[in-house]
Amino acid sequence: MHEPAAARSLSTAMPGSEAEKRSAAQAAAARVRDGELVGLGSGTTVAYLLPALAERRLAIRCVATSPATEHVARELGLDVVSFEELPRLDVAIDGADQITAEGWLIKGGGAAHTREKIVAAAAERFIVIGASDKLVPALSPPVPLELMRFGLDATLVALAPARLREVPVSPDGGLIADYLGPIDDPGTLAERLSATPGLVEHGLFPPSMTSEMIIASGAELTVLHGLRGRVAEGGGS
Repeated sequence: MHEPAAARSLSTAMPGSEAEKRSAAQAAAARVRDGELVGLGSGTTVAYLLPALAERRLAIRCVATSPATEHVARELGLDVVSFEELPRLDVAIDGADQITAEGWLIKGGGAAHTREKIVAAAAERFIVIGASDKLVPALSPPVPLELMRFGLDATLVALAPARLREVPVSPDGGLIADYLGPIDDPGTLAERLSATPGLVEHGLFPPSMTSEMIIASGAELTVLHGLRGRVAEGGGS
């Protein structure tokens, strides 16, 4: 399914991938309705979403998945509230490191994947946005991990091959690592990772979480529907 690109023309001075990120972000912002409760993701693509949402001047309340997103959103005039105030969300919008046509995602390059997964799961609709270079035929490592500090060495052995990433802790104090092994079957790997004691969360997001994936390629937008979207439409393929 193809849709026209966002009305605003892309600057010829902007690198191709950055122009695509902005186009996808603007298309997602246009899907937010007045009065909705909105989950805001993290990362470079979401950086284009925030001003696009602010420009619409909607009466929305937002939950941010990272301190950086919260800071920028507030600076732009968006109403950011504590997640504890909102038991559910209407829509969440976020980028991804890798996206397959089937709807599998890898997220967590910015180490916020635990919060991002919680927010995505709490939203009625989860929209993923990205440039064309994020669309891949199959997922490949690394898969971001968030780990507890207690028993860290034993956890890394159980998750092998995995190694710590030299980055600050997550917003909630978890250590960040990466699984570096093969991803032959994302569902099987997700089950293995989730069953490992000491793992807080991994960066594999299944198709059942995603409603839409908006991929910008040049001046064209491609909208792929995740499993959540297919179920909402009546289960058709």
